[in-house]
Amino acid sequence: MRLLHTSDWHLGRSFHGVGMLDAQRAFVDQLVAAVKRDSVDVVLIAGDVYDRALPGVDVVHLLDDALVRLTAAGAQVVLTSGNHDSAIRLGFASRLLERGGVHLRTRVEDLDQPLLLPLGTDAAGKEATLALYGIPWLEPRMVADQLGVETASHFEVTRAATALIREDLARRCASTTVHSVVLAHTFASGGITSDSERDLSIGGVGAVPLDLFDGFSYTALGHLHGRQKLSESVRYSGSPLAYSFSEAAHRKGAWLVDVGPEGVESVAEVVWEAPRPLAVLRGPLEDLLADPDHAWAETAYCQITLTDPQRPSRAMERLRARFPDTLVLAFDPQGAAATEASYSSRLAGAPDDLAVCCGFLDHVRGRSADPAERAALAAALENVRLLEVSR
Repeated sequence: MRLLHTSDWHLGRSFHGVGMLDAQRAFVDQLVAAVKRDSVDVVLIAGDVYDRALPGVDVVHLLDDALVRLTAAGAQVVLTSGNHDSAIRLGFASRLLERGGVHLRTRVEDLDQPLLLPLGTDAAGKEATLALYGIPWLEPRMVADQLGVETASHFEVTRAATALIREDLARRCASTTVHSVVLAHTFASGGITSDSERDLSIGGVGAVPLDLFDGFSYTALGHLHGRQKLSESVRYSGSPLAYSFSEAAHRKGAWLVDVGPEGVESVAEVVWEAPRPLAVLRGPLEDLLADPDHAWAETAYCQITLTDPQRPSRAMERLRARFPDTLVLAFDPQGAAATEASYSSRLAGAPDDLAVCCGFLDHVRGRSADPAERAALAAALENVRLLEVSR
């Protein structure tokens, strides 16, 4: 049985104001191609299929199209809800969709209701079965009572959820060989975060210990956007696209998991082609504009930090002349004094009105007035003085 572990599609998300629906359609094309090429039996989506609880109509159409194409390619789909999804809306018509090969796991009631798939006969001559369980995003305050836990924390509700799965597994293993795969949307200890993930909870309580997933053949995690291996059997697939510049170095992809009668046989990476590269550049404006080593970034989405001692004039306009898709511009002046006097104290020490005006200009835009600007300000102040004298 061949599984493709994905998560965090975030359909409908934008990237610093740039719509990503076309890039997400291209990802779905790659996903369907991979299912056909690698003869994938089941596609796993470990939460956050949507970016918001109320997705737009075009976004819903994209998911609908993806599920139709995946099942038409011969794969079943197991999908859990994440913290960005509305579990109720995503879980609509789950019993009907199950008949078409799309298995939604969005409710606490379904934690111990696995999708069972035959694996053939093991070495002992027993029929082996694959049990696929889904743990949706569990908001502790909402599900604590339902799971019978007194403390509403991510640790307690996740422990209760995995305990239900283990109880079901124990019953099934009494009569047959069962290998278990668990999907879970959570923050497991040891995972590396990026800027595009929202905090799992208010107050910093969120990470769950890795040993909660001990004993399962494979745990397919979602929530963190970097593809990573926490242990041989516990992995994050990461998001299929970069959703922040902190993910510029990520190699986006998924995990291809082969499971046989004896258990997990292999786990291999699948790589998604990025629609646009991301560039994180830093340096003085003139160097960035002239350096030939930055030619590759001319077609990338760019985050640029200028280190000029003073903020250059028309910085964004000049940068976009070479890097048209500069989306984020920051300033980190190098060579400035470690501590500067406050604006009010500098204002109090200004020798005349012209110094006050120039100081204000410097304060609000990070660049001193040039000679032409000083001349214009001086002329304006002189006109005001003459006007006052004439009254």
